[in-house]
Amino acid sequence: MAAPTIGLLVNPAAGRDVRRLTGGATVSDTYGKRRAAECVLAGVGLADDPVDVVVAPDGGEIGQRTVAEADRSNVRLLDVAVGGTSADTHRAAAAFRERVDAVVVFGGDGTTRDLAIEIGDVPLLAVSTGTNNVVPTPVDGTVAGAAAAFLATGAVDADDATYRHTMIEARVDDGRSIRGLATVGVVDQSFVGTRAVLDPDDFLGGGVSRAARGEVGLSGVAGALTRVDPDDGRGVALELDADAERSVTAITVPGVVERVGVAGWSHLDPGDERVFAVEEAVVSVDGERELEVQNAEIGVRPVPDGPRLVDFDAVFEAAPLAADAHAVERR
Repeated sequence: MAAPTIGLLVNPAAGRDVRRLTGGATVSDTYGKRRAAECVLAGVGLADDPVDVVVAPDGGEIGQRTVAEADRSNVRLLDVAVGGTSADTHRAAAAFRERVDAVVVFGGDGTTRDLAIEIGDVPLLAVSTGTNNVVPTPVDGTVAGAAAAFLATGAVDADDATYRHTMIEARVDDGRSIRGLATVGVVDQSFVGTRAVLDPDDFLGGGVSRAARGEVGLSGVAGALTRVDPDDGRGVALELDADAERSVTAITVPGVVERVGVAGWSHLDPGDERVFAVEEAVVSVDGERELEVQNAEIGVRPVPDGPRLVDFDAVFEAAPLAADAHAVERR
């Protein structure tokens, strides 16, 4: 019988885009990410049973160095190709799906989305090191490793500590489609260009799978109007216009608060779709421009079968007490 196993993936490029220069967000450097990965290896020791760790290689060689410097035999490198693009995350996720019980990922919304597309039902522990961090949680790597180990060993039932995160999908009438983990935007631009979207006035509208006042980007704009929890199964459609009579204050990028004109909005129930007719536009997902479209209709809708994300607090609330704690109680 295979030993309990967790996967570990670090995106070396997360948290390094232009929004770090234009806003006030902190920079997540290579050294910090490598130290966080090492902390995951330490954290798995909190579980009573031994746990194997399979680490994905990456273009920055953070995973490779983590394995090479590990002082334990239960840590090994995942055998997948590395090309230095988001395809690396997709390949690693597909391999993890077949052989691990939980995955710890260090990245932002984009990295988490790339992993989620391929990971299936494997519990995903998303740790924030990216720029737009609507979904990943800012927790210590040791905590993430411990939580993953509790799930992998069965000390905590995954059904009690995970939830299904709704995604948001854009479908172009030419047959193309793309999914965002938290947001899909319709951007009033002709070309993808630099991927990050910096100016909220560039948005014609879009949709979100979650809305809360304290979130960043379109989720925060929607959060000024309503609240939708990530496991709700619903979404929110937004029509934006800098000249609209109504505006809301939102955190548009890390370190920046702006007023955003809202021409209209509505809840999207499962099966509902909001259509945007455009002459030229770019579709963004989770804050990054992805698809160029011309003379098209773009349908935006919530998709309830997203990734199985781990609630860290729920894991530790359900975690068993150590055996020696019971002995102390008896005395």
